[in-house]
Amino acid sequence: MNKKEIPDGTIEIVARHINERNNRPSKIPIITIDGETETPHYFEITPFDRIDKTKAKFFAIDGSYNSQEFYNGLSLGLYTAGYICYHEGKQIRLNDLTDPVILGKGYYPNNILVTSDEHRESIYDELMALEPVKNILHFFSEDESKVFGFSKDIICSTLSKLLSFCQEVLEWSLVYEISNLLIIQKGDFILRDGTLRSNNIKQEFLVKLGKHVKEKGIYLVAITKNSPIKLELSSTFKKIDSFLQEEYKPKYPFKTQNPRWQKICCWLEVSDDILVLAYPEAGQRKEMQDGKVQSVTKTSMFAKKGLTGGRGSGVFFVARLDYVEKLQNYDWVVADLNIYDVITGIETNDKKRDIETINHIFYELTRLTQEHYILGYPYPLVEAHNFVTLKQDFKDEIIKRVKFALYKEQRMDNVDIENLFLDIHERF
Repeated sequence: MNKKEIPDGTIEIVARHINERNNRPSKIPIITIDGETETPHYFEITPFDRIDKTKAKFFAIDGSYNSQEFYNGLSLGLYTAGYICYHEGKQIRLNDLTDPVILGKGYYPNNILVTSDEHRESIYDELMALEPVKNILHFFSEDESKVFGFSKDIICSTLSKLLSFCQEVLEWSLVYEISNLLIIQKGDFILRDGTLRSNNIKQEFLVKLGKHVKEKGIYLVAITKNSPIKLELSSTFKKIDSFLQEEYKPKYPFKTQNPRWQKICCWLEVSDDILVLAYPEAGQRKEMQDGKVQSVTKTSMFAKKGLTGGRGSGVFFVARLDYVEKLQNYDWVVADLNIYDVITGIETNDKKRDIETINHIFYELTRLTQEHYILGYPYPLVEAHNFVTLKQDFKDEIIKRVKFALYKEQRMDNVDIENLFLDIHERF
């Protein structure tokens, strides 16, 4: 067998796994049950001619990291995070630059060279000294060793682990920074790519941040198109899609008369059993009685809906924020909403959902998801991604700039400079 070939048995196992989940019968009803957030809630999309007519500002955060290792032990690693803002459909300036294109605010480190453990520690120390990170640690009122889930030694053990940590911590720090900007006001949105959960920051601190944002009257929402939840709900999405096209939409009393704008959106809270299937790595809890196992209950720290025992401060929903026939699962997003918006009485163990607020959040998000190049996905997050992403040409760009600086100083022979950045794998 050619060493590059993957065995057919492996491919068949993958296909079987996908088929089983994609065709698992849906137990979720397609008809809305009043007061039940785990059933679909349907609503008419924001009219297209009114999508920019809102006082709300939409901030979007994203981050990125990249690295390159060379044969001589030299590595270059860079992380970044930043945010942009849209108001009335136009991007507003958040920095003090004069650049007519770059309107967002981003943060980049000075330390990007790694040849030893000390250099990785320097990258970590510089992160702790960045203004947004210092501010959020001050807000948490705890030393970094209490806030983070891992020690400095573990975080700095590999470059990829360190850069990933730096990016995520900086992103969370920007949530806090945005919440305290002079231009932000009640009713504004902070959008984050991903989830409101973390393996790096302990839950009690994310909960504190979630409460702070809620007290400011700001909506904090994390959104992603990539999630194991979507595979577990594939059959549900098909069921809802068929119901919308064949039964619900033809009878719906649309307010707008323009047929092209007549779209029905949908949201529902992800149930615990789906969350456990989506995040199976969480393990099991055995219920014992008289020394015998009576039942086995799977638990999921990452997906837990509460202020303790989990990984963050969110409640998972799936939503269809634009209606494109036959795309089904693609145009659904997974939205992680601030638990303080979803369950306003969470601190007193009142689990009642605030359906009015949930409806408002998803209705407002439809302002960002129409007639754009990624239908159903908020365009400020797309633009934030484009603003900060360290693309594949990161390696070429950073090497060219370092080489230029070396040639400018001219303390090394030209051949030595070129050999310094030789990627030996390209010669295999």
